[in-house]
Amino acid sequence: MSFTTEVKSEIGQNRLNDCCTKAQLAALIQLCSTIVFNNKGMSLTIRIENATTAKRIWKLVKDSYDAEMELSVLKKMNLKKNNVYIIKIITKVDFILNDLNLLVANKLQEHPSYRLVRKECCARAYLAGAFLASGSANSPTKSNYHLEIATLDVNHAIYIQKLMKRFELPAKYIQRRNQHVVYLKASEKISDFLRCIGAYNAVMNFEDMRIQRDFRNSLTRLDNCEVANEMKTMRAGKKQLEDIALLEKYGKMTYLDKKLQEVAGLRKLLPEASLNDLCTEYEKQFGIAISKSGMKHRLAKISEIALKLSD
Repeated sequence: MSFTTEVKSEIGQNRLNDCCTKAQLAALIQLCSTIVFNNKGMSLTIRIENATTAKRIWKLVKDSYDAEMELSVLKKMNLKKNNVYIIKIITKVDFILNDLNLLVANKLQEHPSYRLVRKECCARAYLAGAFLASGSANSPTKSNYHLEIATLDVNHAIYIQKLMKRFELPAKYIQRRNQHVVYLKASEKISDFLRCIGAYNAVMNFEDMRIQRDFRNSLTRLDNCEVANEMKTMRAGKKQLEDIALLEKYGKMTYLDKKLQEVAGLRKLLPEASLNDLCTEYEKQFGIAISKSGMKHRLAKISEIALKLSD
């Protein structure tokens, strides 16, 4: 089961107040339905691929309006061969659409009336309905955090964007082919949206998976950092050994300051040691403490002398 399916399964079972029922049904109808006119009058055809959403629409219409409906299931012919659930509302269509304030000049409104989403609980229910109808969210196990709601109408997309900003959700908008998409990218804001629409279990799962993933990434970055430091130490040690070999080749080691000779001998003894390890070993051998910067300075002095010989 995908993360999107989990979210829809949860919010599709949440209980709603009477006022919130209308708000959620309005979102579902606006995003999933088509008005059909024939010699029998007006009907409403709703197409949806998610079973939970189809059940939700059926229940809301039946409980609120007791309208006559038909359900059919088609199987798509693409590779996934998903089911497509088609709900046809046959009776009371006029009454339903007018009661939800969705019908204007024999077509659906671009957005719901203000009275439907005036209350905060109703605005949340509307957003939950919009997600049920055409929303999706990437799994937090993926590196790309993304949650979106898609619509075919640009004005409806802008309306959803404004409604999300009412809850301090800084949604952005893009057009993707013939769809208008409102989306969130920040993981914290995706959590806030899921909490806003009542997907509390999904929030817990999302945060748990996100924390685990971020923790693994932190460990990986730490490991990579340690590996990089080790490689840097090995490259530096190799270069210092080459400089010491050059000084020995030209018989210059005996002319170096005693402190430089001590450090050179120590580097030959410990070719892959870090500066910290060299400082510790220097104090053991010679009974004198030396700082990391002091050790680095002496090695740099040896390299400087060797550089003059190579010119």
